[in-house]
Amino acid sequence: MAQFAIAGLQLDLQKSGNLGLIERETRALVKRFGWIQMVVAPELAVHGPDPKNAEPEGGETEQRFQALARECGVWLIPGTMFQKRGGEVFNVAPVISPDGEIVARYAKMFPFLPYEEGVSAGSEYVVFDVPGAGRFGLSICYDMWFPETTRTLAAMGAQAIIHPSLTNTVDREVELSIARTNAAITQSYFLDINTAGALGNGRSGLYGPGGEVIYRAETGRDILAFEIDLAQADHVRRRGWHGLGQMMKSFRDSEAPFPVHAEGQRMTAPLAALGPLEKPEKIASEDTSQGEPRPAVAFRKSAGDN
Repeated sequence: MAQFAIAGLQLDLQKSGNLGLIERETRALVKRFGWIQMVVAPELAVHGPDPKNAEPEGGETEQRFQALARECGVWLIPGTMFQKRGGEVFNVAPVISPDGEIVARYAKMFPFLPYEEGVSAGSEYVVFDVPGAGRFGLSICYDMWFPETTRTLAAMGAQAIIHPSLTNTVDREVELSIARTNAAITQSYFLDINTAGALGNGRSGLYGPGGEVIYRAETGRDILAFEIDLAQADHVRRRGWHGLGQMMKSFRDSEAPFPVHAEGQRMTAPLAALGPLEKPEKIASEDTSQGEPRPAVAFRKSAGDN
């Protein structure tokens, strides 16, 4: 058994200036549930989605969160924040230990282009170990639409994937399926934490290593607090969920080639034909004011149709 207590903060956040709120909510959470060992906030929780709010690594905001983790005695993933590195801006999730040390930083690999402008893509997968519990991997929002990322984390030994999000778009229902699918295909726990209120449409969730829905929030403020058994991920990988598919073993043992993933091979002719990655233009309306109306399309009945 590798029981571990984890909590996600689905908060009603503003466009910026949320540091004090996250500090208060974290303190209230650990006061109420003293057994919590890790707290996770949504993507861009503190300063919002404007890259102009980027800070250097180890800046004032990170230092405040380091002090908060020490004070509360918890692992803290305070969502993400824009950080400056060598003249570029990255969307970064820091991992802070209960001692207040930054043990890892993960930079989002797939910024939501073409809309997340001015943000560079990270290039390093990140997993980290919690002594006595297990191994966690990090993913951020749009990353999960690319299953190669989460499968890599699982292959690196991650038993649980922490996934801060910030979204209010109409495809949230699709994302719920994607989050659940990522849990199933990696045979990992998957914690997806979104914002509520004006910036996000919530529906954060915790999914088990068989793809089971452990909990799914609604659209308002919510606190997700659970004990999970990280050894269950290993059990499912060895035996399959309820004795069924052993996907990670099959992936390990398969000799199936994936040529599109080879270096320099992504630009196939069909993908090149899609054109540049840019914001869609307004669709021009077809002029139907003149000329003969288009004929109706007729479909021939089959012999067996009534």
